Amino acid sequence: MNIFSKSIKWVMLVSGALTCTMIYAAIAPQAALLSTFGASISGPLAEIVVRNWGALITLIGAMLIYGALQPVHRHFILVVAVASKIVFITLVLTLGSQYLGKAGLAVVFDTVVVLYFLAYLASSRRAVGTAGH
Repeated sequence: MNIFSKSIKWVMLVSGALTCTMIYAAIAPQAALLSTFGASISGPLAEIVVRNWGALITLIGAMLIYGALQPVHRHFILVVAVASKIVFITLVLTLGSQYLGKAGLAVVFDTVVVLYFLAYLASSRRAVGTAGH
């Protein structure tokens, strides 16, 4: 058992809990935008989109917590979480670099989490591949 396998449950629980804090965007969209990006947008469409964004991110966090406790679903959940976080990172770096002052911490956190999850997925895949031989 490698370091990733030993600690994945706790990394998923902590990252899932932190990711779930984005429920804030579903409850208070303008405040969440100011907190996360240092800017806000207005109008009914913005309210809908930001609230939905917050809800979807929160669902990813809840999935991470569930996957930490239910290993049978762990790989699928990690793949979904990695994809979601890569999209966020890519969008901020390519289209929103002006928001890195505020969003930089989230980008760094998500990058570290993505790298950890990918390392876990790669190491667990190797373990399954070598166990079958």
